[in-house]
Amino acid sequence: MTKALICATVTASTTAELRRRRDEVVDADLIELRLDSVSDPSVAGALAGRRRMVIVTCRPTWEGGRFAGSEEERKKLLGEALSLGAEYVDVEWRAHFDDLIAQTGGRRIVLSMHDFEGMPPDVAARVQELRATGAEVVKLAVKATRLRDCVPLLELGARAGRHGGLVLVAMGEYGVATRVLARRFGSMWTYAGLERDVGQLTPSALVDEFRFRSLTESTSVYGLVGSPVAHSVSPAMHNAAFGASRLDAVYLPFRAADADDFVAFARGIGLKGASVTIPFKRSLFELVDEADAVARRIGAINTIRIVDGRWMGGNTDATGFLKPLRDRMPVSGARVALLGAGGAARAVAIALASSGAQVTVHARNRQQAEEVAMTVSGRVGAWPPEAGTWDLLINCTPVGMYPRGNETPVPAERLTGQCVYDLVYNPSSTRLLREAAVAGCETIGGLEMLIGQAQDQFEWWFGARPPAGVMREAALKRLAEFSRDENHVV
Repeated sequence: MTKALICATVTASTTAELRRRRDEVVDADLIELRLDSVSDPSVAGALAGRRRMVIVTCRPTWEGGRFAGSEEERKKLLGEALSLGAEYVDVEWRAHFDDLIAQTGGRRIVLSMHDFEGMPPDVAARVQELRATGAEVVKLAVKATRLRDCVPLLELGARAGRHGGLVLVAMGEYGVATRVLARRFGSMWTYAGLERDVGQLTPSALVDEFRFRSLTESTSVYGLVGSPVAHSVSPAMHNAAFGASRLDAVYLPFRAADADDFVAFARGIGLKGASVTIPFKRSLFELVDEADAVARRIGAINTIRIVDGRWMGGNTDATGFLKPLRDRMPVSGARVALLGAGGAARAVAIALASSGAQVTVHARNRQQAEEVAMTVSGRVGAWPPEAGTWDLLINCTPVGMYPRGNETPVPAERLTGQCVYDLVYNPSSTRLLREAAVAGCETIGGLEMLIGQAQDQFEWWFGARPPAGVMREAALKRLAEFSRDENHVV
């Protein structure tokens, strides 16, 4: 199979704007011109002066598009695109434009079918039916409602992809793998752009972050499993380290419905390893074949390594957490207010107790707080902690995480201790940290821990440390992009 291409979807309010945006696209092999997005659709105007191959699409409202005119008008536009030399024209299967397909004997036709409700049980039959029309390219796009919805498409691509002429897409956050690993899914190209509601990545993200051009069917797949994961800078960090180390590997964000959902997907895709975050650190600990001593003591994992089908779990949270803290203050004897009772909180509690700290666990769920406190002979305190009761406060909850950066787990008037450590790293300066600094506390952001534990994960997977500074540089760049996007929300 030849390498998969990047097709950039371009929309605009007018044909002139569509043409301008078309010419601004970089990092793409072909352009999908969405005539249904413009108020004055002109095929000649959209194609004039083009420098790349194009797919002309005029999607009707009944198939998720914006064209509200008649079907005859739409067919006329698509026929004109064929006549004027567009490399491809997208025709919806449900439109039954059989005469349009017959006009070229199926050549240059992308016959598409979309399901915005979920994964249909008969995807193989649908593709077979689409192929029977003689269309040169068959496109099937379905809404993924869980991570394992990608597996039937993977299997379908393995069977049908040998014949070429196929594009398979799982829309939404659960379907990122189908876009980045297009070649593995048997797709001729992947769609990229700014249509975030269907899960598109930008062409530059595909090329620069995920190194799309170098991916092959044998590329090793790693990733971050959690829910949510869209805020994470881990893909940027690990992919940068993979690239700097010249590894044939890629790291993806895997939002999963639950632990079993992730396991089913991982086995289907042939995953080599994963980072584990909220809320799966404990549930996946129960599912791995073997866990290291640190993970067993914590009762949670943040890393998975898969060798010959055997799942091994580890935990690098504790060491990643302690490194920046020891540079700021003595831990032994410190009164610690620990916020949260999840997998990260358990790792932090054990690291602190092992260093001689006095740990009090504060969580909304008192039963979970008691479980964490019991593992380190600690205490359970009120939520949120009272002023004057702690020297070191550590936030192990997602409160204040992007995109809800205006939230904080502790009122400003209760920030009376020596140091506040927020494991949230996006945004890099949370409201908790800003208010703690104003109150005169030493502050530590979660990025320090994130980088430390990620370096340890990399070493566990590959037997060597990542090149110095690569992960930090990538993380800071990605965080700056998040901040820029947030500031431009209107």
